[in-house]
Amino acid sequence: MGTPLDEEPGRSFEALDEEECFSLLYSSSIGRVAVSLGEIPAIFPVNYHALNGAIYFFTAEGTKLDAAIRGAMVAFQLDHFDFADQHGWSVLAVGKAIEIHEPLLRELAVHFPLQPWAPGARSHLVQIWPDFVSGRRITFGRDGPGTW
Repeated sequence: MGTPLDEEPGRSFEALDEEECFSLLYSSSIGRVAVSLGEIPAIFPVNYHALNGAIYFFTAEGTKLDAAIRGAMVAFQLDHFDFADQHGWSVLAVGKAIEIHEPLLRELAVHFPLQPWAPGARSHLVQIWPDFVSGRRITFGRDGPGTW
């Protein structure tokens, strides 16, 4: 369970431990990959699969693949917000992106519950092995602000 960082009646903000961050990574399938284009950050939505501590997604030629080919450090982020009950969480994973070429792992990827959602050929498998993960959970409660 996370560590409370700040609490008020009906409101809380807590840091999530690494185990809970990975549990949330494993429970979802849509996230965002952030890469640097020189000094400009670029963020792309991807559908993904997390397995054994790594994050995988398919991509086409372009910015995300270029980052993987050069072994760039990237950020991967996912979140969930429940506006009706006014709570949510966010997880950030930072690590090196690499393109996977090994035939065995590429064959395994065929069995992932992972099919690219975007149209066009997306045949390049990218792996992010996080060096760092962090997460936060926030609850406003019924008496908290109406917007985030």
